Amino acid sequence: MKKTVLTGAGTILISFSLIVLFVSQQSCKVITENSDYRSIMKFEFVDPLEKVLVESSYFPPKEAISEVVRGEHATLQFAVRSVSSITGLKANVSQAVNGDQLLPPAKTGFVGYVKVGRSIWDYSRDRIVSGSGYYPDPVLEQESIDVEFGNTQPIWVSIPVPVNAQPGVYKGKITISGLAGKTKFAISKDYSVKVYPVTVEKTSLWVTNWFSLNPSQLRWMNGGKTFEPYTEQHWGYIRTLAKKMADYKQNVAIISPLALSEFTLSDGKWNINFTNFDKVVDIFIKEGVIGRIEGGHIGGRESTWTSQFRVMVPSAGSDPQKKFDNLPMSDPAAQEFYKQFIVALNNHLKEKGWDKFYMQHIADEPIEDNIKSYIEIAQFVKKMAPDLRLIDACHTKNLGDLLDIWVPQLDYMNKDYEFYNKQNNSGKEAWFYTCLNPKGEYVNRFIELPMLKTRFMHWVNFKYNIPGYLHWGLNYWNEGNPFKEQTSIQYEGGNILPGGDSWIIYPKDGKLFSSIRYDAMRDGIIDYELFRMLEKKNPEKARELIDKVIYAFDKYDNNIEAFRTSRRILMEQLSE
Repeated sequence: MKKTVLTGAGTILISFSLIVLFVSQQSCKVITENSDYRSIMKFEFVDPLEKVLVESSYFPPKEAISEVVRGEHATLQFAVRSVSSITGLKANVSQAVNGDQLLPPAKTGFVGYVKVGRSIWDYSRDRIVSGSGYYPDPVLEQESIDVEFGNTQPIWVSIPVPVNAQPGVYKGKITISGLAGKTKFAISKDYSVKVYPVTVEKTSLWVTNWFSLNPSQLRWMNGGKTFEPYTEQHWGYIRTLAKKMADYKQNVAIISPLALSEFTLSDGKWNINFTNFDKVVDIFIKEGVIGRIEGGHIGGRESTWTSQFRVMVPSAGSDPQKKFDNLPMSDPAAQEFYKQFIVALNNHLKEKGWDKFYMQHIADEPIEDNIKSYIEIAQFVKKMAPDLRLIDACHTKNLGDLLDIWVPQLDYMNKDYEFYNKQNNSGKEAWFYTCLNPKGEYVNRFIELPMLKTRFMHWVNFKYNIPGYLHWGLNYWNEGNPFKEQTSIQYEGGNILPGGDSWIIYPKDGKLFSSIRYDAMRDGIIDYELFRMLEKKNPEKARELIDKVIYAFDKYDNNIEAFRTSRRILMEQLSE
């Protein structure tokens, strides 16, 4: 046989072909759960009460388990960190199974990071400090995500547990896949959900997060583009907002008949069209939010924090952009309008059957400097409609007997607890609220605080016999990208609205994404119900258990493992 010997260029060609083959083989390398993936990445379960910073790198192995009752959500968190950049990271979660029983499919998202770029004073001692200034918060609903080298990516798993689920341990798998550098990977981990024979259906804790329905705010659901009010697009966004609130156990909605109604004046008589108000209320009832309606404020400060309150009266001027004039309650035009408006509103509520769960705001946060003007407005409203219940956030208890639902800031609740507890024990109600205050060691939902301090808000509700919670900011997104800077400046007094204070949900492409803090709030609401159930069954045990975790209004056990133990005992006590 004749031999052919390749030399020169041919030799180079053969060598190049071998190199290509070698590189190709390397780029097609696949890492699976049966391989030693630990040489290229970390993939570990992390308790969902841990905030995983983008620079976090230490994740000791833990059993991936969520212990829950029927009617709540099982939540799991997994951290992924690679020695290379990851392209197209995906997470697939199989349905958890127990014998022939299946839990519903999981909702899986990637935890996003947002910037907290301004400092506040009076930080908590256990404030989380991020070297990068970025913190985990939004739960991004997308099929895949790229992860830059050096960054950690948390994966958030939420599984609804039906009220009729069979108790027991359900098992499933989470599989992550993608390309780490030039290495394909598909790695699985087991997880389990332990369902206790305890059921929470309807919640009793009154919870409200104030929101805006204004197109200027909701435009962020439309990519920042404006749209016309009260169009099908607008009603669709309002419905999406209501659904999200219902999913997260909010049962009080602030809806303003004053802002939503249309007014015309003819021969001294005001004609009031409640159509838009009615439509909004109907949406929130249909979506399952409304246990109660908060009627939006009719008054506000004239200018500064210490100035007196005025009421809003439909403008009779020529400026179409100015819907209301701000007048003192003593003004004859103000009195004439509110004589008609309050009576018409009260009659309309009764016709609709809504008067049974309606509460009216007067003006926000009266203080000692302006209580006289606040009382003047509230007394006028009560005179027009004696059976109309009044609710307000307040910085003073010196408002006489006008309020039916007092809502002091948490530190004021602490300071004057005897007074407010008396309200809760004498036929009225006293809730608490948080906003940019209180800071320090109090519970709140700031992004820089540990997740336990968000969840503990509703443990405080139970500990101190407080039947409701209010926060001002559900969707007051900054002027800019809501996924970026979280803080904003309140210019009077130099106040800084801390990261997470103004919103707890995120808008994108017509949808509303949750946040890990919003999930913690929902879990805390369930905790409150469990304590109420145990209180009926064994009040001494309920008190003993809560006292081991919540020591005072501003002192708590901040250990996550101890928290899990306490909650497990709570579920076990209810299971007996």
